[in-house]
Amino acid sequence: MSLQTEIMKAMKVAMKEKDTQALEALRSVKSALLLAQTESGSKTEISEADEIKLLQKQVKQRKDSAALYKEQGRDDLAEPELAQAKIIEQFLPQQLSKEEVEKIVNEIVAETGASSMGDMGKVMGLASKKLAGRADGKTISTVVKSKLS
Repeated sequence: MSLQTEIMKAMKVAMKEKDTQALEALRSVKSALLLAQTESGSKTEISEADEIKLLQKQVKQRKDSAALYKEQGRDDLAEPELAQAKIIEQFLPQQLSKEEVEKIVNEIVAETGASSMGDMGKVMGLASKKLAGRADGKTISTVVKSKLS
């Protein structure tokens, strides 16, 4: 089942339950999917990898907004953002723990023979491809930096 179909089903459930938070989050995801589809110029759906990137971007935007609101002491605005991020995360693949990311990064470092921060780009490129959709870039970057420094 495609992501758009899943989103539509979840929207129907949210409408029936009168869950405005979920509905708002799902509508924004649907809008972003449709926008990405029109930008690509194709009548068919966008690829699964692109859908995952789009969902990760939506989650990151909400978490960043929530962090800004908390900095400014506006918990009343931060809570809905975090709630929406949690709703969108349900459609993402299971995220790897930091330990699992470290294990994969260790394998990549061993394969490439990377030993210094000068090799970070090479390791990051491989790690990002291998962990696409299962870990965010910030976590990957942190782990790679700790291994190479």
